[in-house]
Parts: sequence; structure tokens; C-alpha cells
Amino acid sequence: MQENNRRPLMYVANHGTDDPTLATLPFLVATGAGSAEIDCCIALVGEAAVLAKPGMIDAVHGVGFPPLRELVQKVRDYKIPVYV
Repeated sequence: MQENNRRPLMYVANHGTDDPTLATLPFLVATGAGSAEIDCCIALVGEAAVLAKPGMIDAVHGVGFPPLRELVQKVRDYKIPVYV
């Protein structure tokens, strides 16, 4: 039997409250991957690291996307790791 060498996708977020639309994108695509049962994770770097602070995701709602709070809940539901 062959060993599975698949690696998870990593979505890197580097925007936070400075650009709500770009801050939302990694969470949006990660939830899409999660719904397709694709292994993935999210890394918060730079400005995006502020999203890990309590209450910060409540202030983020990108244009044309669901509020970040809703997407973060889906990320939790799919058990997608988030690294800071």
C-alpha cells in the first residue's frame, strides 16, 4: 500500500481590520476547502494577527462576504487549525 504524502493547504492572512475584505478571504476559501473535505489551515501574520484578540473579528465584515464572525464559526465547525 502506498503512503499518502498529501499536505494540507495553508491560507495565509496578512490583513486585519485595515482591510476587512482581504481579511475575510482566507477564512472564506478555508471554509470552502473544509466543506470539500480538503485538509487546510489558516496562518495569521502581520496585521492579521490582531484578529486573534478578543472581539476583533466582530469589527470585520468584508464587502460582499458574510461577517467574519460567521466564517470563523464555520472554521471552528470544520476543525480547521488557525495559527498566529
